[in-house]
Amino acid sequence: MNNTLILHHYDMSPYAEKIRLLCGIANIHWQSLLTSAQPPRPNLDLLTGGYRRIPVAQIGADIFCDSHIISQEIEKMTHCAALNPLSLDEPIQALMAHAEKEGFFAAITAIPPMRLLSTMIKLLGPVDTYRFVKDRSGLMKGGTARPPSRKRAALLLDTLLDSIESQLANQSWLGGEHATIADATVFHPLWLHSLCQHRPLSAGPKVTAWYKRVSEIGHGIRTEISAEDAFSTARNAEPRALPNSAQDLPVEIGKRVNIAPSDYGVLPVSGTLVAMTDERIIVMRDTSELGKLHVHFPRHGYSLTPQ
Repeated sequence: MNNTLILHHYDMSPYAEKIRLLCGIANIHWQSLLTSAQPPRPNLDLLTGGYRRIPVAQIGADIFCDSHIISQEIEKMTHCAALNPLSLDEPIQALMAHAEKEGFFAAITAIPPMRLLSTMIKLLGPVDTYRFVKDRSGLMKGGTARPPSRKRAALLLDTLLDSIESQLANQSWLGGEHATIADATVFHPLWLHSLCQHRPLSAGPKVTAWYKRVSEIGHGIRTEISAEDAFSTARNAEPRALPNSAQDLPVEIGKRVNIAPSDYGVLPVSGTLVAMTDERIIVMRDTSELGKLHVHFPRHGYSLTPQ
């Protein structure tokens, strides 16, 4: 079986940047398959069944949705302790959660709309910018996420930057003496903010120096592959053994289900529920093109409903 991680992503994706940095911290070889910034994604939808968000990772015939699950997989395959968030102090875990939720939406909303639009046109071109904006305009529909107003976003972003500055008062990295998952997690919304502002991050001296250090971590060893390479890998593999399921499940194992994120991008994926632990939901998709695939989702933050 090919155990190499395949990352389905696009270069401007902030959550993909988080995963790429984790590959750099662990210094692993991984395979890159670029996809479009918005659906349809023919080189990915066949694997996931239409999962809306990016990135997605693949190992053989197992498909991993959501950056939290992907982070766990990289930690397991590399045994890199720096990628285990539970090894970090609770205040650092809280800072990570804040950066990925309120901080993420604040980093986007705080950008003046015309500057954001002009930067996107420079990076994507007018046609792809139109497609991107049209797609993202409906991204929040049906979900629980509510981006802040632009005024509140600026305050939230300043608060996040102040928290990072304080954390770095006596150390080079958020988790201590070396780079950890905390640095990649807190960095990626700021990276998106700087990218969309098309200018360096405006922050205190500690944050500015830290931002530069994180930028220099790199992405490990990246090799580009084709969609057919990824499909062939899935077609020639069997899904790995399933974990034991938890007790008192809301849906019986073996039932057809729909699963979708609760906050945004809530398009469901359909499949047969084959395992459900305290942390993870796994559904099986039996496809004529690629055979049986196991698609993994976090249990937290996702809704599961019987068909």
